[in-house]
Amino acid sequence: MMKKVLIANRGEIAVRIARACADYGVKSVAVYANADLNALHTRLADEAYGLDGDRPADTYLHVDKLLAIAKRSGADAVHPGYGFLSESAAFAQAVLDAGLAWIGPSPQTIACLGDKVQARKIALKVGAPLVAGTSEPAKDVSEVLAFAEQHGLPIIIKAAFGGGGRGMKIAWRMDEVAELFDSAQREAVTAFGRGECFVEQFLDRPRHIEAQVLADTHGNVLVLGTRDCSLQRRNQKLVEEAPAPFLTDAQRARIHQAAHDVCAEANYTSAGTVEFLLSGSGAISFLEVNTRLQVEHPVTEQTTGIDLVVEQLRIADGLALSVTETPAPQGHAIEFRINAEDVSRGFLPTPGPVTGFAAPSGPGVRVDSGVSAGSNVPGSFDSLMGKLIVTGATREQAFARARRALREFQIDGVASVLPFHRAVINHADFIGGDGFKVHTRWIETDFAPDLAAAMRLEPQPDASLLRTAIEIDGRRVTIGLPPELLRGLQALPGGAGQASSAAAPVPDASVVASPIAGTLHAWKVADGDLVQEGTVIAVMEAMKMEMQVLAHTSGRIRQQAAAGSYHAAGACLGRIDSAQA
Repeated sequence: MMKKVLIANRGEIAVRIARACADYGVKSVAVYANADLNALHTRLADEAYGLDGDRPADTYLHVDKLLAIAKRSGADAVHPGYGFLSESAAFAQAVLDAGLAWIGPSPQTIACLGDKVQARKIALKVGAPLVAGTSEPAKDVSEVLAFAEQHGLPIIIKAAFGGGGRGMKIAWRMDEVAELFDSAQREAVTAFGRGECFVEQFLDRPRHIEAQVLADTHGNVLVLGTRDCSLQRRNQKLVEEAPAPFLTDAQRARIHQAAHDVCAEANYTSAGTVEFLLSGSGAISFLEVNTRLQVEHPVTEQTTGIDLVVEQLRIADGLALSVTETPAPQGHAIEFRINAEDVSRGFLPTPGPVTGFAAPSGPGVRVDSGVSAGSNVPGSFDSLMGKLIVTGATREQAFARARRALREFQIDGVASVLPFHRAVINHADFIGGDGFKVHTRWIETDFAPDLAAAMRLEPQPDASLLRTAIEIDGRRVTIGLPPELLRGLQALPGGAGQASSAAAPVPDASVVASPIAGTLHAWKVADGDLVQEGTVIAVMEAMKMEMQVLAHTSGRIRQQAAAGSYHAAGACLGRIDSAQA
């Protein structure tokens, strides 16, 4: 039986796992990037160890560092959470090779189902419904174009070795296929370390339905119910609910059976999710299997009474499932993802310090958070701060409680998606009184409220650590000092380097300002080119997603930042000299 679990993740899910470990009676070990030195998950775990880095590749994706910390801390098991290495068969195998327990499906199963092409073959074998798609990853853009010509548009380009919406692009026109294929490959490499992509027909305006599965090492495979995750922006879910509403008994039974059969065929163990698309005509199509815990797992927990993370720990310890048959849903639950994003600016990430975090409470309200007042949302990682989960005896009661909880929720310092949630919970398309009209692109095509821009956003603090060696009791140790501590010491009377006052700079209308905190992935125009207002001139990458930079005026571009460089929101990337247009 396991005694101590290394949590190879950060933020909300690391907090969730640490709490489950405490409930299960085992110790937890947190890890942290430099920016997460004082993060909530490092304080709630029994122990915490630094990864000495700022980027995902140097921290939560660095297998050697994670295994070294597992050995150093005496951990005997690893839980990967979601994202990062959670669907890496190589990491799972490395954990096992190090003599540790892996809390998840076997490396073989992850490799089989994590490869979306192989997952399609399994789905075909067991008779799950499927749309047309490539049988192997596309070798180049010519294969993608050929598929589009044969099957028609729209098509969806998807990372073969990932999930969560990363590396996923929808092409509606032939002239955008090449750029979207390249973009999907880049995002896939950034998020998953592999760029292979395959292509499928895209069902226009479909719902996103998924089934939660639990399976143990004794051959028991159990489907716990359905969730609707149709409210998405840029293929990233924002609102989820369980059980999935407005399904016929036949549709629900078909989804349950297909999910069970796919997982049974793949010899699945631990928690997993089988995802489907449901077209407006009622056609169901297998989408993929997420071989990990899902962000939205709490709505299933609320409607089944089953702690999915504790079940994962039990399964990893070789125990049988604590339930033997699919439970009848207990009421209705809705989850709202609370991201640090400005909804008035196209859901742009807004990293920075959280100066206030007042979460709601009361009957039927659960908040799973990775931040608190005083926390920092780094620009290098996902924008998720926490999740609001509201449960009621009926969907209508859950909605009423959600309205109350969303009114109570207050976050200061960074923008959040709370204004969107407050608007959508009252929208007729979502409420479903005249039919449930939400689909996976509903936000982009049908939702157009006038939401105010976030005000008074705090600048993102410097998250780097100054590392130096000191001697303690005759032993040389390395410490990392946060820059705010050093600045505080300098500001004391007699401290060196006190800041001098200076006049505020005059705004420069020619500046091309970075719309987000992130990396300048590439310039789309050459230095000195003439550009028109609204032209895409560069691509930024933040929190594993790509975003376009548009020319704010017409003129001649003068680049002042190199591709691959990191910039704070509002930083100067270049200038457009309108006088030379």
